[in-house]
Order: sequence, then structure tokens, then C-alpha cells
Amino acid sequence: MAEPEGVATIPPPERRPVRQAAFFDLDKTVVAKSPTLALGRPLYKDGLISPAVVLKGAYGQLILRLFGAGAGRMERARVLLLELTRGWDAERVQRLVRETIQETIEPLIYAEALELFDHHKRAGHDLYLVSSSGIEVVKPLAEYLGVDHVVATRPGIDANGRYDGTLDFYCYGEDKAVAIRAEAAARGIDLEASYAYSDSITDLPMLEAVGHPVVVNPDRPLRRIGRQRGWNCSDFVRPVAMRSRLLMPPPAGEMMAGAGAVGAVAVAGWLAYQRCRQRRPMPEGVR
Repeated sequence: MAEPEGVATIPPPERRPVRQAAFFDLDKTVVAKSPTLALGRPLYKDGLISPAVVLKGAYGQLILRLFGAGAGRMERARVLLLELTRGWDAERVQRLVRETIQETIEPLIYAEALELFDHHKRAGHDLYLVSSSGIEVVKPLAEYLGVDHVVATRPGIDANGRYDGTLDFYCYGEDKAVAIRAEAAARGIDLEASYAYSDSITDLPMLEAVGHPVVVNPDRPLRRIGRQRGWNCSDFVRPVAMRSRLLMPPPAGEMMAGAGAVGAVAVAGWLAYQRCRQRRPMPEGVR
């Protein structure tokens, strides 16, 4: 039937492509263990951590390995971290981090995670690293891995450029989901069409915020919930070196410093969980 004269034809609504993203937790999801392990040696050599801190850090790491990283322990670790870093020069720490990533990175990156990065890039998805570790660690690592976007913990910095013992943002638990929703709103990302990957029950809010959650090397509570909800589960077991080189074992004292740094410097972002027993297929749409 013809339109009456004088009435303009209304065009159909324009269909815009859906913007999708893939949000990756860091520890035990992209890397086999905390990347801040490499910070131990430069921090120890640079005089930022003492032998006493090394011993405390090693003890804290042992407690986390034996008893897990519950909310109470993570909170105590957060307080310890803030007290430890108070007064550190932020630029000095960031310089050490970049030097560490470029020169001493160990074969920590999961090959399976790199493959997923490629799948999502080919599909045109935005890539994010989302971590409770500090922005000064996560951002250089993201650049090294070719990931464009980062959501991470942001420490408070005073007028002199030193850590002031506070946090501007703690990227943990529910706050990860809050930050992801804010990113989605600002950048037009359709979360229902997006993906999230994590190993930890503390990241359940982040996984629930997207339409395609995937559990990776999950702890027992997350594995149970994942099975109940029919989520995909992947077992990442192939850490690879980002570049080929011969690594000589460090002296015993430096190994101790590295272990201490995990507990004392990056303990807020370090988790130790059991790996998933069964390998399941990759999520649909990213093969």
C-alpha cells in the first residue's frame, strides 16, 4: 500500500555491529604464577626490600599455599602490602618493573591463553587484563602481550610521587565487575556478547557480568559453580617463553628474594589454587 502524499518514508533503524570484549584475569589464567615473582631480585638489589621482609614474605607465601587465599587473608595481605610500599618512589618501581619484564621474564605465559588472545583478536574483540595486582605491574605486562586495555589496582601517590599507603582503587571481587561495567558503558561494549576468564571464586562477579563466562584452572568452589551452571571449563597446562634464551639458575640468595617478593610485594594479587581435572572445549564463537 502506497504511503499518503506528504508523509516521508521512515527508514528502518540502522543496525550497528555489536562491540564485544574478552576480560582475562591474570594469575593462573594468563600466567602460570604471579608475574611479580620477577620483581623480587630487582627490588632486593635496589634496596627496597630487606632480608627481614624477605623472611616475612616467604612465610606469608607458605601460609597462602597451605591454607588458601580467603577474604580475611587477602585483606590482611592488602594491609601488609600498603604498609610495605609506603614511601616508595612510584617512577622507580615502574622502571624496575619494565626492566624486569623486558629482561628477566620467565616462561610463565600459558600457550592456551595466547591462542585465545589470537582467537579474540581475529574476531574483532577488545582484550582486557583484569587483575588485583598493581597497575604498574599489569600495564607493562599487557603491553608486552599485545593487550590494549587494563583494569588493575591503583595505589595512592602523594605530591612527591611516592606511594602514600592508600589505594585509589582495589581491583578485587565485586569491584572487578563494577569496573568492567563502567568500561562497557564508556566504550559501548555489549557485555552479554562478551567473554570473561578466571580461576578464582573471588572473580565470580566478573564472570557473572558477561554472557560467556569461562573458568580456567579453577579452585574447588568455582569449579563446582561452573559445573552447576554449565559454564565452559579449560585446563591451561602449557606455559611458554615469550622469547627464546638460555636461563641460568639464580644464586640461592636471589631465589629466596624472589620467593619473598611474591609474599610481601605482590601477595594481594597472588592466588594458589588446584587446577581443573577435565579439559573442556573452548567456548563457541572463539574457535
